[in-house]
Amino acid sequence: MASETAPSTARARDIQEEVELHLLPIPDEARTSTASAQFWIWAGANIAPINWVLGALGIALGLGLSDVVLVLVLGNIIGMAVFGFFVLMGQRTGVSQMVLARAAFGRRGAYLPAAIQGIIAIGWCAINTWIILDLVTALFGKLGYDGGRGFRIVVALFIMAIQVFIAAIGFKAIAAFERWTVPITLVVVLAMTVVGWTKSGVDWSYSGDNLTGGARISAMSTVMTAIGIGWGITWFAYASDYSRFVPRSMPRAKLFWASVLGQFLPVVWLGVLGATLATASKTVDPGKLVVDSFGALAVPMILLVIHGPIATNILNIYSCGLCAQTLDLTIDRRKLSYGVGVFATAFTIYLIYQQDFASTLDGWLASMVTWVAPWAAIVLVQYWVFAKERIDVDALFDPPGGSRITDVNWGAIFAFLAGIVATWAFSYGVPSFLQGPGAKALANTDLSWLAGSLVAGVLYYVSGVSGARRAYEPAKA
Repeated sequence: MASETAPSTARARDIQEEVELHLLPIPDEARTSTASAQFWIWAGANIAPINWVLGALGIALGLGLSDVVLVLVLGNIIGMAVFGFFVLMGQRTGVSQMVLARAAFGRRGAYLPAAIQGIIAIGWCAINTWIILDLVTALFGKLGYDGGRGFRIVVALFIMAIQVFIAAIGFKAIAAFERWTVPITLVVVLAMTVVGWTKSGVDWSYSGDNLTGGARISAMSTVMTAIGIGWGITWFAYASDYSRFVPRSMPRAKLFWASVLGQFLPVVWLGVLGATLATASKTVDPGKLVVDSFGALAVPMILLVIHGPIATNILNIYSCGLCAQTLDLTIDRRKLSYGVGVFATAFTIYLIYQQDFASTLDGWLASMVTWVAPWAAIVLVQYWVFAKERIDVDALFDPPGGSRITDVNWGAIFAFLAGIVATWAFSYGVPSFLQGPGAKALANTDLSWLAGSLVAGVLYYVSGVSGARRAYEPAKA
């Protein structure tokens, strides 16, 4: 029996290596991921300083602590629940998220969202690396060394090399990294929480700027887009990239809850932690937030929590490579990962020279919702309403120009662009360019994610009912 198992395991490993380097559906024999592995992947991606920064952002915008917590909990319940349905797409089809978008947008039409998502992934990689730099600088400042921009750039190069190395190896390396490091990091975060809530002078009754009426609703809606529902939305485009390695035999409910809780628990936990710490330090800067709150304990905590951004960035680099392959670039994913590292490093250096990080971060988050919300609505309508989960996977991989599916589905493209306009029109972010006329007409209330989703979803549904191309799997399946 052992002699049969070993060749079988080796064959599965070889198949997984092949489909990882080249954009192919994951065959059943190479699907070895478990529910716990999915939990650790998504938890690791969110046990990161970015999430306590997001919680602190709500305080910086003038909200009271109770309002920030309410937005975090309710918003992420909604956002992460929808995220779970994107996870199920990957298990069912064995296909990455941007390739699945071909069913709605067309064989070449899917180039548009794939290109946008690739750029977004690079941007996220840079932002998370910037946060590592801020933490490292705070650490060395505690030790008496105040490194300048040159020091930060050197550290950025070192950290980026680690991230690219893990992501380039592939899914197995990512899953192993998360499985072995996330539980340890959770213990560190628990210690941070206990110390932070007992030693840093948290103001549990903090009322912010005492906002009332329309001003309070406006601020809460802005935070909801940035760190509530909007935060869950930003993960939709990644979901199937990792769940495609899950066996079809795994109960769907088990996968759904493992993935959703892996996202929800650390996001809300760290968001609340960041908000509470900000009531004492009144800062959004991640390094200063930790040093102000933990004093001498900041040194070991920063060293360990640096893990978080790396755990997130290996997903960004990996998924960006898949997006590039969706554009029909005939380059294996490993080489593409190296290229992603170069672009992300350049963006990181740009962020080093930015002065107002809170405004930059809010603008980045709100602008992502601008495209992800309408894209997600279209993909959901195609997969769950039109195709009823019966996607013709083989057709998705037909060569461009000779595909059995439409080359460009203009109904989807129009719905997508209209959704982006609607999202912008009803957004009310910190940067003035993200303050649309619809939001201003609603007393500066940000309903961008809702407006973009509804407009794009309804328009795509109408175009589909009137004869737009749909990619179905054979009825017998």
